[in-house]
Amino acid sequence: MELKISSRSQDDLAVVTVGGEIDLYTAPRLRDELITALDEGARRLVIDMSSTEFCDSTGISVLLSAMKRSRDKGGDLELVAPRQAVMKVLEVTGLHEVFVIHPDTDALPVAAGTGTAP
Repeated sequence: MELKISSRSQDDLAVVTVGGEIDLYTAPRLRDELITALDEGARRLVIDMSSTEFCDSTGISVLLSAMKRSRDKGGDLELVAPRQAVMKVLEVTGLHEVFVIHPDTDALPVAAGTGTAP
């Protein structure tokens, strides 16, 4: 399955929407997108995973690395609406305690052009 990535940025916030599968072959594209967002001034990364079907250990490593880079800049990385298969990986690894995870897309910031108004 193909990986689809789109992003929107405003000020120090980047919302990255990820669809498909994050694995050994597609994770480098996600890593590049997240690094670019951080290099362009984002400190807070919000990853919309509502369309992500699968994420292996390579993808988890990319997310952890981006979280560290974001925190080094005084920001954070948040996961939004991960599907059950992705949540299972996060729970088995204990990373559901490490990442900020929002259960649904209502947590997506309106400021970056996504989500719904309160």
